Amino acid sequence: MLLPLVEQDELPHLWQKPAFPVLLEYLKNLRVEPKIWSLKESRADILKEQAAIAQAHGRREVISFLSSVIKSKLQWLNSDAEREVIWEEASKRLSERCGRTAMGEITRQWPFESQAYEPFSLVIREPPLVGDFLGFKTWGSSYALAQLLHDFAVGPLEHLFRPGVMSTPEEVLELGSGTGLLGLAAACIWRARVTLTDLPNIIPNLAHNVSLNKELVESRGGVVEAAPLTWGGTAEEIDPRFYTHNRYQLVLAADPLYDDNHPQLLSQAINEQLALGTKARALIMVPQRDDVTKCLLATLREELVSNSLCCLNENMVAGQDDWGDDAGEEETKHVGFWWGIFARVGA
Repeated sequence: MLLPLVEQDELPHLWQKPAFPVLLEYLKNLRVEPKIWSLKESRADILKEQAAIAQAHGRREVISFLSSVIKSKLQWLNSDAEREVIWEEASKRLSERCGRTAMGEITRQWPFESQAYEPFSLVIREPPLVGDFLGFKTWGSSYALAQLLHDFAVGPLEHLFRPGVMSTPEEVLELGSGTGLLGLAAACIWRARVTLTDLPNIIPNLAHNVSLNKELVESRGGVVEAAPLTWGGTAEEIDPRFYTHNRYQLVLAADPLYDDNHPQLLSQAINEQLALGTKARALIMVPQRDDVTKCLLATLREELVSNSLCCLNENMVAGQDDWGDDAGEEETKHVGFWWGIFARVGA
């Protein structure tokens, strides 16, 4: 949450030589921490409120005060150690006002409630959308598929969750994890070891979200980690663990198609990473936004067939798709989410 602002007339004057604990307390009260938003607030509304918050926290008198503390020699304090603490705190407060806090970064809380398991919430950070880095946003399909995970575990994927079936270090792999919501939910709900993957430039934020939810995941019996895996990429774009193929009993992918070459690349990645034999499964969800996404799905199915992967189960579910950008040109749409479960031919 955002801490209350210190009013201008409450800011201490350095000529009064405030004591170390007094000055430190003022600086801590100026702390800016990102708010955790709920799903009820649209991205456009969040960005508007963030702009207002940034303006309030970036008041000229506050910036001036922080700058004066950093420039001051603080000679009245008792030791160099105290001076270092004050300078560090003032620098942090100034950095918070000049950094990403006011630049469209959003942290959301995603609730999961079911009669089948204890309710929990995942905290997911979304950096500002930049260029084609669509992995910086949590798309509606990830949440839609995550809410179905328990049903799959007691339904068409039940054979994978019997004791001993997925007892190897490589259990579940998510391709194109983005912000990590789906994979983190899988680790919690399935109590499984899940490896999240995406492009190298997506990994820092993905790893951050893994760290944010690490304690929760482990408390629910799961294990999760993040590693780079570029479909069809060079050795520098792929973690060495993926050099050995066909290790994962279950491969996940949600909303993985937004370019003409993605169906072929995704199919190849699934074929390379999915374990051999009849038990392994790939669970894929593709939103049917328009004719383009429908065409991409049709192409993906053809590519999977060419890799000797057949669809065992499929269906459509309704959901909300948050498709937009940081400029506020955003519209929450109700779309159909297609999901399919694939296995190697002969399963």
